[in-house]
Amino acid sequence: MTDRRQFLKLVRWTPMRFTAGLVSTLLLALPATAADVPTAPNGIQLIRGWEDWKVVAPSYRPDKDHVRVILGNDKAIEAMKAGTRPFPDGTILAKVAWTIRKHESFPAAVEPDKFVQVEFMIKDAKKYADTVGWGFARFVGPTLKPYGEGKSFAQECVGCHVPVAANDFVFTSLAPRPR
Repeated sequence: MTDRRQFLKLVRWTPMRFTAGLVSTLLLALPATAADVPTAPNGIQLIRGWEDWKVVAPSYRPDKDHVRVILGNDKAIEAMKAGTRPFPDGTILAKVAWTIRKHESFPAAVEPDKFVQVEFMIKDAKKYADTVGWGFARFVGPTLKPYGEGKSFAQECVGCHVPVAANDFVFTSLAPRPR
């Protein structure tokens, strides 16, 4: 009798378990809500998909021992290739930084080690008029913690970019490539 009861109990609860499991799986597959996306103090959210952008140029900061890669969306790459300045609205640049380590098999070479941060520059001359036409955001560490204590953090970025005002406040140029 107990075997029959256990069987009936299993038959009765299995569809419910399956349905609950299916719903849970589907909910996990849904895109994150805006509240789940890291957001800088000035309202700029982490831009998804930057990992697939084209490389503008690599760089190295000896003062920080960081290797960096500057990436651009399609509009940024087009403007870089054409030499368009100021950059058109919609241009987005991402700068990704890692600490370095010596290559295990070839110690003369260094390679990326730990992820440090990703920073964005978003061109919108009207929206970001207070920060020279660029929106700035930085997300730090593997948890992508937004950097800054208030909207004014972006003034730090502007201050650093003043020396390259003639290049629309952008340090990086397209790395030379053979044609």
